[in-house]
Amino acid sequence: MNPRQLEQMARQMQKEMMRIQEELANTTVEGTAGSYITVTMNGHREIKSIKIAPEVVDPDDIDTLQDLIVAAITDASKKAQELAEQRLGPLAGGMKLPGF
Repeated sequence: MNPRQLEQMARQMQKEMMRIQEELANTTVEGTAGSYITVTMNGHREIKSIKIAPEVVDPDDIDTLQDLIVAAITDASKKAQELAEQRLGPLAGGMKLPGF
């Protein structure tokens, strides 16, 4: 492959990566902790919303509520990571890219 072809390929890959990054920003995943906490996050792992079922709110047991929130965020983050790897994987030729 000559340098011009490599440059063209690099530009195409960059353009495709930008498109996928925008798509990830506009795609959401949900993580849950039972049916009590739902965290909605985009493909960049930015939290968009947290829903808490009223029955789980006990002023005498804040620790459980905090644990459930952490579990739901962890679940959503894992799903967002899997989504990013799925979308970017073909572009990276199966390489594991840090941060994606």
